[in-house]
Amino acid sequence: MRKRKRSILKNTFLILFSVFICSLALGQSNHETFWEPPNIVLIFTDDQGYNDVGVFGADDIETPNLDQMAKDGLLLTNYYAAQAVCSASRAGILTGCYPNRIGIHNALMPNSKVGLNPSETTLAEMLKERGYATGIYGKWHLGDAPEFLPLNHGFDEYYGIPYSNDMWPLHPQQGSVFNFDPLPLYQNEIVIDTLTDQTNLTTAITEKSVDFINRHKDAPFFLYVPHPQPHVPLFVSEKFKGKSNRGLYGDVIMELDWSVGEILKALEQNNLTENTLVIFTSDNGPWLAYGNHSGSAYPLREGKGTAWEGGQREPFIVKYPKEIKGGDILGTPVMAIDILPTIAALTDSKLPDATLDGKSVWKLLKGQTKSSPQEAYFFYYRVNELFGVRYKNWKMYFPHTYRTMEGQEAGKDGIPGEYKMIKLDTIELYNLEVDPSEKHNLANEFPEVVKTIKKLADNMRFKLGDSLTGIEGSENRDSGILK
Repeated sequence: MRKRKRSILKNTFLILFSVFICSLALGQSNHETFWEPPNIVLIFTDDQGYNDVGVFGADDIETPNLDQMAKDGLLLTNYYAAQAVCSASRAGILTGCYPNRIGIHNALMPNSKVGLNPSETTLAEMLKERGYATGIYGKWHLGDAPEFLPLNHGFDEYYGIPYSNDMWPLHPQQGSVFNFDPLPLYQNEIVIDTLTDQTNLTTAITEKSVDFINRHKDAPFFLYVPHPQPHVPLFVSEKFKGKSNRGLYGDVIMELDWSVGEILKALEQNNLTENTLVIFTSDNGPWLAYGNHSGSAYPLREGKGTAWEGGQREPFIVKYPKEIKGGDILGTPVMAIDILPTIAALTDSKLPDATLDGKSVWKLLKGQTKSSPQEAYFFYYRVNELFGVRYKNWKMYFPHTYRTMEGQEAGKDGIPGEYKMIKLDTIELYNLEVDPSEKHNLANEFPEVVKTIKKLADNMRFKLGDSLTGIEGSENRDSGILK
């Protein structure tokens, strides 16, 4: 009798245990089945300054859509582009690497034999592995040879131009020094037109982006919108001409703000707002030589082509209602190299096998921490010159030569002024928390900070090199090179 009871109890236990295990498995299966991967939208303007959005201080340009996006999302006040120039900056945000690690420097010219190496894993390729549809509408600028175009880097669809919008013969009054063929307009891998007038290009890019959202509303997608504007020469459609209080440049920014609004509206109309991460930022600071046709980095120092704050600190707004609290401001430093690993964490994607420089800042964006996962950020320019380092609230510059418009006659109406070159002979140190304009050099007052940053810089030099000191890096990878 006792044996029978024990047998019944044993069988009951086994049945209950089996039911428990099955329920766990079913729960896990349901979680996997019903987990909804977030859509990703990355809007990337060209040469837009820190001060060229209402919520970042612009009082002469109306940007209602970006201002509302900031209210609904998170505004980053210490976000940095990966470098202060076009191609390198784009390489950094798409790969999670310092551009010099992967051999991309400066701005690639038409018919260049250099491009982003197909062996590098882009944000598009990473997400495509997770089943995402991927599209790019706008400016590519990571190599215009067929081997380097977007469809060879993880994108399903491409509409736009392969390099900067000034790389074609301009009107004589615009004073161009370039002499290339007319600007090619691509649809996937085919040149469908040549542009001599870009008046409606922003509108076309916006309409294509909205169409992409409408067509892919039922599956996860990655939409990359790298606008060619407000890079000179400036073009704006009739619907925004003369609308701003900052001339043609302000008109262009208003149209870009409209474009953001149209994309956000398409998400809302397709019930995708809650589960879509939308990022708005720029590739580098304003091209100050163009005067009234350039943006403003106020109150930051200098602009495009320099490692000073105005060259790389950019407006950055991120919206993701499902996970990110609206209306907050984040002052912790973040750099473009962190975007790929952050999106990898959000989408449960596999990180590339090759070494990355970026780290996930997802906990920062969610408000779970105020501490950066990065010890420091490194500011390279030209061919592997390490100009500066951001460490906590400090920014230190090494001796180097940089360009400035200070004291020079500004450009006007599309004709650039002439830069003068300044040689920085000694180390300079600034506390950005109290001095974002970098006016007060504190190097002599804080020798221990200087010593700490020097050590950080030396460690990076041995990894990625520094042509200013003649050190070759041990971890640099080759760009793509046509044979």
